[in-house]
Amino acid sequence: MAGPAQLRKRLLDYALSKPEARVDHPWGEDVVKVRKKVFAFFGTQGPDVGGMGVKLTDSQPLALAQPGVVPMGYGLGKAGWVSVTFGDDMSFEMLKEWVDESYRAVAPKALVATLQRR
Repeated sequence: MAGPAQLRKRLLDYALSKPEARVDHPWGEDVVKVRKKVFAFFGTQGPDVGGMGVKLTDSQPLALAQPGVVPMGYGLGKAGWVSVTFGDDMSFEMLKEWVDESYRAVAPKALVATLQRR
């Protein structure tokens, strides 16, 4: 089973594989943007750090039923954003799906269409 730091790295790499995705460092943390919009927050690096923030427009209620998932602060939770603290029982596949959903929610429609053609 991967630890939180390894899971963070795998998910960050996965997010960066999306069309036109790039890493940025506002507020001293790692975020992944598509063009100028953030679609995944990964916080800061460290051995005890493991989590992400994603926009779940469709599956937010289901995600919030999972341990370690809460609405994101600063009012972002009302727009579908959740904060996820990685736990031992979280599936990498589920977390990848959440990254995908967040990308689709934020990316321009033309870029989302390229995903369907892949």
